[in-house]
Amino acid sequence: MSTKTYYKNEEIGKGKPGFARTRSIVEAAFYGNNVTKVTTLKEAYKLAKDSPGTIVTDMPIYKGEELGLEPDSKVLLFNDGPITGRFAAARRIVGDPDVDNARLDKSLMNAIYYTRFQKLYHAEVYIGLDPEFMVKAHLLIPEGQENLMYSWMLNFQYLSIDYINMYKDSKIIPNESDIYIFSDPLWKGTRYVEAADPEYLTYFDPASNCGAILGMKYFGEFKKGTLTLAWAVANRHNYACCHGGQKKYTLDNGDTFVASVFGLSGTGKSTLTHAKHNGKYEVTILHDDAFIINTDTCSSIALEPAYFDKTNDYPAGSPDNKFLLTVQNCSATLDENGKVVIVTEDIRNGNGRAIKSRLWSPNRVNKIDEPVNAIFWLMKDPTLPPVIKLKGASLASVMGATLATKRSNAERLAKGVDPDALVVEPYANPFRTHALSDDYNKFKKLVEEKNVDCYILNTGKFMGKKVEPKHTLGILEAIVEKKAVFKPWEPFSDIEIFEIEGFIPDMKDKTYVTALKNRMNDRVEFIKSRETFKEGKDKLPEDALEALLKVISKISIL
Repeated sequence: MSTKTYYKNEEIGKGKPGFARTRSIVEAAFYGNNVTKVTTLKEAYKLAKDSPGTIVTDMPIYKGEELGLEPDSKVLLFNDGPITGRFAAARRIVGDPDVDNARLDKSLMNAIYYTRFQKLYHAEVYIGLDPEFMVKAHLLIPEGQENLMYSWMLNFQYLSIDYINMYKDSKIIPNESDIYIFSDPLWKGTRYVEAADPEYLTYFDPASNCGAILGMKYFGEFKKGTLTLAWAVANRHNYACCHGGQKKYTLDNGDTFVASVFGLSGTGKSTLTHAKHNGKYEVTILHDDAFIINTDTCSSIALEPAYFDKTNDYPAGSPDNKFLLTVQNCSATLDENGKVVIVTEDIRNGNGRAIKSRLWSPNRVNKIDEPVNAIFWLMKDPTLPPVIKLKGASLASVMGATLATKRSNAERLAKGVDPDALVVEPYANPFRTHALSDDYNKFKKLVEEKNVDCYILNTGKFMGKKVEPKHTLGILEAIVEKKAVFKPWEPFSDIEIFEIEGFIPDMKDKTYVTALKNRMNDRVEFIKSRETFKEGKDKLPEDALEALLKVISKISIL
């Protein structure tokens, strides 16, 4: 599928697809006489390289010509202000009951008006890397913010000749228009914004594929803001929206196993996705952050070619740094040869980030045609053993809807929020704009109708004992090789356990059983809260709550 850019006269007008109010405010800005279109990565690189404050390192971009760049292109470093993470409290969605769209539209009009004396750049990309699903997205951004624009074009798919032809061959969906995003990172705020902080606003109208990113300098806001709108399109067309990673294992006997892992930053989704398993299998990578699953065919499509990764784990000299394209929020120094190189390991600040080339994954594909075999919810829940298997479709999906983890330093939290507290983030996707029941029903369908297995991997601590990566990787390998022996986890009827030495739950331990029951009750309370939260927009079907209550009914505290 592809989206719509051009309209016949009879298609233009009030009440017709693509002509909602917020959309009309945003799109018009793209046609101003102060707008310059940037059509190639080479042009975007030059603009970013020459932008004031850019640090042009002496680190070469590996095989830049294969990525649409000149062979002598260098890694560019650009640092934001003190905010180096996402700010979810500033997020506003058209149609949510607590959002005053009329007032926000006026603020958006003002934001656009005050850029009239600035030069603006208009960039375009594709989201979705297969003719089955491709969305064209447009970004408008002021002069001086060239590094954000360049990173945006690197993170998504720039309009190369091959992808232009691919897009032309895809089928246009009449009611889906292109995505348009207006941005002004230096926006100073307005008294009309009803947000936690009036100087920051991300404002989206997913129904009409448009948005605004105001006062935000962190690239993650641009990446996830764009994905917010692309996932909304996918949801409307029978795809499960996935904030996670997917890989395909090919074993020596020719068998394949497609695994999808879902988790927030810090739960290990990238580590598990890119794990090479010491060469035991042929591994094919789809992506480690953003993809979609066709709920009819169970095939999967990557939405981005590149990777937005933390730099903390990649010190100077790390071979992974060979694949860097741009770097944000890291320091720089001179090496022994007098060359400018980056300084990682979060010395300058938390959450240093980089965009890495698709070449980082040698066996990278844009689509996995084979049906997904298993989904893994990655959690940091101290009451769950390292792995359990969920048998019932309702339980499998509701545990994804109540995925529990800890916040990472990739997010700026509102004042008073405990950064160490366990939180629930449905399906590890805080960027969802559609009803939660849409995701619930799609993942339930995968388990119930398509026979996809569902597991929970606890990658945190189990009652104080750390689950190490070696444990999780060993579990994953045992499942892939069909060597994992799961048995009923008494007293539950829909949960099975693969017992790992040192992590076996003691159902006679009152402290443990009480904690387990409390955590399950936390999930129940979360599901109940959805009945009134946002006036019931995220209310789940009755079977979701029933599945959790069934589990709790089996827990007996001695």
